[in-house]
Amino acid sequence: MNKLNLTWICKPFNELTPQELYALLRLRSEVFVVEQNCVFLDMDNKDQIAYHLLGYIGDDLVASTRLLDKNTAYKLMSIGRVVTSPKYRGKGAGKALMEESIKRCYELFGKDEIKIGAQLYLRKFYEGLGFKQSSEIYLEDDIEHIEMIKQVNSNQ
Repeated sequence: MNKLNLTWICKPFNELTPQELYALLRLRSEVFVVEQNCVFLDMDNKDQIAYHLLGYIGDDLVASTRLLDKNTAYKLMSIGRVVTSPKYRGKGAGKALMEESIKRCYELFGKDEIKIGAQLYLRKFYEGLGFKQSSEIYLEDDIEHIEMIKQVNSNQ
């Protein structure tokens, strides 16, 4: 596995530049709408109250997540809209993205449990990052999902 040298930017919505916002929405559309063939309204009015973590290699947006405080998407703080560019998959971008997202959640919102809504096929990936399944399988936009929670532990 190649070690990617990602440059991270994390900021609230109102501090994103027009170029950052465009790259973010383009990547999410490329993966969630086109690649996954999923017609859904990505802009759900949570972006404006979220922090956005963007991972770049040069000018190329490689990966992104949306970080939400408690009582926003769930009672617990959460990581959502997890997306990596297809051209960087299999090189560690997803793992680096989630590790950085967890770290930033703790810095922004305090060290507490983190909840995610994960596509079922990624369960083992998220388990490797310390998340545990916390719900039954449910369909979201015709894709099987599960909720998962990462407990706080002392070695993180």
